[in-house]
Amino acid sequence: MAATDDILSEGQIDEALAELPDWRYRLGGLVTVYKVRTAAAALELIAAVGRLAEEQKHHPDLDWRYNRVFLRYSSHDAGDRVTRRDVAAATAAGAAAAAVGATAEPPPQ
Repeated sequence: MAATDDILSEGQIDEALAELPDWRYRLGGLVTVYKVRTAAAALELIAAVGRLAEEQKHHPDLDWRYNRVFLRYSSHDAGDRVTRRDVAAATAAGAAAAAVGATAEPPPQ
């Protein structure tokens, strides 16, 4: 369970996003979309994010559309708010995306 001191304020979220240029704050969570060349590459990214989620014990909302993978991180146990765990998970997911050659297509600012 997330401690209340793990919940980030809007200012802290903005600071975190300055280090996560591929991510946006939308609908109470950190969101992005990664585009890859093929559906097979999308599945590689999904598998990598799944492995990270199991290691971190923190799972994103994920949607797959052919060569695009949509990710959203929020902490359900913190009332669907953004916590430090979400920032760490988004950072790790970004590294996994880079490893499979994905290109970020985050929603507009």
